[in-house]
Amino acid sequence: MADQNFDLVVLGGGSGGYAAALRASQLGQSVALIEKNKLGGTCLHVGCIPTKALLHAGEIADGAREAAKYGVQATLHGVDINAVTQYREGVVQSKWKGLTGLIKARGITVIEGEGRYAGGTSVTVNGDTVTGKNLILATGSYSRSLPGLDLGGRVITSEQALGLDFIPGKVAILGGGVIGVEFASVWKSFGSEVTIVEGLPHLVPNEDEAMSKALERAFRKRGIEFKLGVRFQSVQQHDNGVVVTLENGETVEAELLLVAVGRGPATGGLGLEENGIRMDRGYVLTNERLATSVPNVYAVGDIVPGLQLAHRGFQQGIFVAEEIAGLNPIIIEDVNIPKVTYSDPEVASIGLSEVKAVEKYGKDKVTTYDYNLAGNGRSHILGTTGSVKVVRVNDGPVVGVHMVGARVGELIGEAQLAVNWEAYPEDITPLVHAHPTQNEALGEAFLAIAGKPLHAL
Repeated sequence: MADQNFDLVVLGGGSGGYAAALRASQLGQSVALIEKNKLGGTCLHVGCIPTKALLHAGEIADGAREAAKYGVQATLHGVDINAVTQYREGVVQSKWKGLTGLIKARGITVIEGEGRYAGGTSVTVNGDTVTGKNLILATGSYSRSLPGLDLGGRVITSEQALGLDFIPGKVAILGGGVIGVEFASVWKSFGSEVTIVEGLPHLVPNEDEAMSKALERAFRKRGIEFKLGVRFQSVQQHDNGVVVTLENGETVEAELLLVAVGRGPATGGLGLEENGIRMDRGYVLTNERLATSVPNVYAVGDIVPGLQLAHRGFQQGIFVAEEIAGLNPIIIEDVNIPKVTYSDPEVASIGLSEVKAVEKYGKDKVTTYDYNLAGNGRSHILGTTGSVKVVRVNDGPVVGVHMVGARVGELIGEAQLAVNWEAYPEDITPLVHAHPTQNEALGEAFLAIAGKPLHAL
């Protein structure tokens, strides 16, 4: 058994792991990056990137259906799922090649194999022991199911949904969070009948309630069915499909059941707890600077309790690399990490919801303004409805921005700067928003909440 030594060892080559490796290499450290599958992890290969490729294909299909509304003569003859798959895989392959080339150019040692934590700052892989002065755990997540709900056959996960070589005529989706509503949007655009089952009172229940309700209205208009506040009881499979039974006795029949009830930390069988890493229900416990209970061992990404977002893991990877280098990076709390749901319409948010702001500051200390996209020229051109809601502390900073509508995910950059820089609306209102852009909707909302609405009464 050979021993290898580095300044930093990273276990897991997804968003958090490869970001840490790149930044550490940039800071002059020797780095080993251990990955059992392909660099890029869930996000690149079976998550963020391929699902957004499907959503874009769906947007093109919807555009063809609705072309006459814009004076364009076009006919949608159908969706060739094999061609869509080729397009999707081409995007992923291109990004993967770019990433592997970058990793190689930075001189990072990539070790292909399934690593296991061996205690201290060491990992065993392929019969060798790889030791770093510091170790980062970044092993990612997997698709969860519910107790008693077995995956297999016509009961599938998002990974299997991506690989389908047919478009289901009718599909049921268990879970109305980000993954559930994005696949609902894709399949509806491709021509499927879709029913979502969500046990909580609203779709995307982690978003501001006004945004959730707006998404529900848009989904009703699109013909996407959903059942809210009712829990799953059981599913039976037969030759042609599934029958889903809910606790209230209702049933939903479909060709497939997509289980989209969240993702769990991929830490099982890695030897973490046995070797002194404090855990809770599979998650690695860290302090606010992402250090674990073992000296010089850190954890980032989906295995750390909190939001499971690729860009959170990416930021945490950079954070830890800079922390190890003594740069004392600033902490970004989960609440101030932007979230985007890429359904049609999109939902995007940053900071506190109205309810959370009131809980923190008190009802009399919080002001909100909800600007309707009907007043925004660019949104009217695009044919979208929705709104931009700003939450502020009275005579104080913006603490939350919540949006729903086509392409609002592209507006989250300005919103997250406003929240993270603790900007007052009055600081932003003198700045110029280009016309005609959807970005003007943010400008109008900031003007209104600063007490000087221009295009609103």
